[in-house]
Amino acid sequence: MTSWQTYAYVALGGAAGASLRFFISHICLIWLQKGFPFATLLVNITGSLLMGILYGLIEQGVITVAAARILIGIGFLGAFTTFSTFSLDTVLLIQQGFLVKAMANVLLNVILCIVAAAIGLFLVTNR
Repeated sequence: MTSWQTYAYVALGGAAGASLRFFISHICLIWLQKGFPFATLLVNITGSLLMGILYGLIEQGVITVAAARILIGIGFLGAFTTFSTFSLDTVLLIQQGFLVKAMANVLLNVILCIVAAAIGLFLVTNR
């Protein structure tokens, strides 16, 4: 695969991941309103689950094509997951005086995303 193709796969996957993230954020805002960064939490959990599945499929040799790894792992999931947004959401909650919400945001994102990644890996490797 050429360098140009690699960047094209990252860009294509990134556009899809960012678009889906924006859609989920919009839906969460409509359904759950503001007050807690539910969209970021949902995207981080889902992205972690998908990353675990992807890694497990790569480990098992189900996904061996470098293009698929680059498109999905680097492009799509790189743009879809939002730990940078998670960090900013947490800082903003602290700045607004919502320390309990900030702590809940950190604990829920860290614990649930690690569990989701483990579940994803387990689903495809049984370990």
